[in-house]
Amino acid sequence: MTLIEKEQADKSPTVSILLFDHVEIIDFAGPWEVFGAAGYKIFTVAEKTDPINTVYGQRVVADYTFDNSPTAEVLLVPGGGVADATNNAKLIKWVQDSTKNSQYVMSVCTGAFILAKAGLLDGLTATTVRGGIDRLATAGKDIKVVYDKRYVDNGKILTTAGLSSGIDGACYLVAKMLGKAQAQKVALGIEYNWDPDGKFVRAALADRYLPNFQGFDAREISLEGDAARWELKALVSRPASIAGIIELTQKQVIANTPHSTSPVVVLPRNKANELQWKFTDDQGRKWLGSQTVEPSAQEGGKFIATVRLNLAP
Repeated sequence: MTLIEKEQADKSPTVSILLFDHVEIIDFAGPWEVFGAAGYKIFTVAEKTDPINTVYGQRVVADYTFDNSPTAEVLLVPGGGVADATNNAKLIKWVQDSTKNSQYVMSVCTGAFILAKAGLLDGLTATTVRGGIDRLATAGKDIKVVYDKRYVDNGKILTTAGLSSGIDGACYLVAKMLGKAQAQKVALGIEYNWDPDGKFVRAALADRYLPNFQGFDAREISLEGDAARWELKALVSRPASIAGIIELTQKQVIANTPHSTSPVVVLPRNKANELQWKFTDDQGRKWLGSQTVEPSAQEGGKFIATVRLNLAP
């Protein structure tokens, strides 16, 4: 019995996880949970054996260094604060060398920028976290960015979107290597609602067509929507008038609406406390935006501003 168990263990797929200072915890811990539950043998690799400081202060010590790490069938490259990692020539070379000996390479979140710096995304389709996806297109040569998928498979190279998307990517890779049923069993075991065709992709939500509003002294009350609509509600202290809030919003939607292929057109106002605008996005779809501003009933001198964005019918 002991010999059978050892033989089965030796056949377990292996995963090498890259670690570096400011790595995002869920980016490696989420896929680790999936691969571990699927019976993979997992080890971590960093430049040194000194403790790694993750993005929220958790400290982790790697199993191996770049100088003595074994090969693995899967190379996992998490994200987080990757600025130092992408400028670390030794780290980038290790990723390049490890890729040659791996069957699959998977990035999570901003880990895609490490792959891009290593030249591994040139000419491929790829995705990453919502906050960095626009920059990914220019992080290498001819990278085709995908906004509406939680993971993108190029055969050997798999990129996933932000944070929890790494769990989806890991489930997908388990299905690819061990069969769909094994991935489904893992998802059930960790009580994760794995939907291979899931449509929730942060970068595809409708607020990608709103400017990054600046110059307001405001506190967000609610943020909600999907790929076809968005509503943002905020308590605004400054500007200290309805007219001032409307004017500042109008300037920003005209000058800074992202991913639009037509000039933003401000529509005639029906009411002094309302603003409406329209534009065409980078997919040729037409959008209608609006803002209403009302005095706050609870806090004197402040205002409730509601911004809505909807695909035009």
